[in-house]
Formats: sequence, structure tokens, C-alpha cells
Amino acid sequence: MRKNPERRQALIDAAIEVLAREGARGLTFRAVDAEAAVPPGTASNYFANRDDLFTQAGGRIYERLLPDDATITRSREGVQDEARYAELMHEVLARISAFGSGYLALLELRLESTRRPELRAVLTRRIREDIDANIAHHAASGLPGDSTSVLLLYLALNWLVLERLTLPGIFTEEESRELVDAAVRRMMNAGGAGRG
Repeated sequence: MRKNPERRQALIDAAIEVLAREGARGLTFRAVDAEAAVPPGTASNYFANRDDLFTQAGGRIYERLLPDDATITRSREGVQDEARYAELMHEVLARISAFGSGYLALLELRLESTRRPELRAVLTRRIREDIDANIAHHAASGLPGDSTSVLLLYLALNWLVLERLTLPGIFTEEESRELVDAAVRRMMNAGGAGRG
């Protein structure tokens, strides 16, 4: 196996784009080489097999979806109220939508994980870590609501992202914005001021 980390990362990023565009069946070493604009056979020098490529792509998507340090710092500034919470949810939706190919590739990987136990283990661990980090951030932030509010917003926003990326004509930009605001408002009212 080759060791050039930058080349490996570029190949994984290319695999993400192939997954988003062509689905799991289209993810071949040849397609990754073409997407990355590297000589034929390059991907096969970096990954043991397709399972390895699927697993590596699953981990990389979440690296790219994470907010940067400046976004995290901004999220902790100012009054931590319902309006701030809605602002944070809009930022999450915008960040995920900006890497739409990553989200679509993740959907492909989630389906593929029903047939690949190693991939399922990677995605389960990574998504659980993300959920736990969101709950911990929320608990430390002083934002209203509880852990159940965080989970319900996680589920609602994931489906809204799915609608926006796969059927963009379902909700306008304004409708999406209003839905996020309404979801935050309802979760905060249902969750009260308690922590869970």
C-alpha cells in the first residue's frame, strides 16, 4: 500500500464524489482514478479493496462536515437563546448543503452498510460520536432545551437536508428557513429549560 497521505485523501475525496454521482455500484477504482485525474491503477495501490474504499470514505465525509474552529467559537458567543439556537441550526443546514455531494455519498454509504458489517461499524461509531458531541456541546452552551430537543432537531434537520438535496423543489429557501425556525421553537417549548 502506498503511504502518500495527501494522495490518499485526494482519492478518498474523489470516491465521495463518485458515490454521490454514481452510487455505490459506480464506486470502482477506475472511476476514482478518473475523478481524481490520476493514472489508472493509482487507487488500487492505496486501498486493499472496495470495502476499504467504502470505509475510508465513510470516515472522511464526517471530517469534512465538521465545523471549523471559527464557527465553533462564534457558536459560543452572545446570548444563548432560542434565536441563537435557530441561527446555529441554519448554519448547520448551510454547511451540510454546501457539501451536498458528501451528504449524498453518506446516504449511499448508509445503504451499503446494511450489506457491509465493517462499514456499518465505522458509520455507527462515527455518527454516534457526532450525536454525543452535539449533546455535550448543547449541555455546555447554555442554550435552551434538553438532550431530547437536540436529538429531535438532529432527526428533523437530516430529513430537511435530504429533501433539499434530492427534491429541491419541495421547499423553497424561505420555507426551509421557516421550518428550521419552527422546529427550534417547538423543540425549545417542548423541552423547557431543563437539561437531559
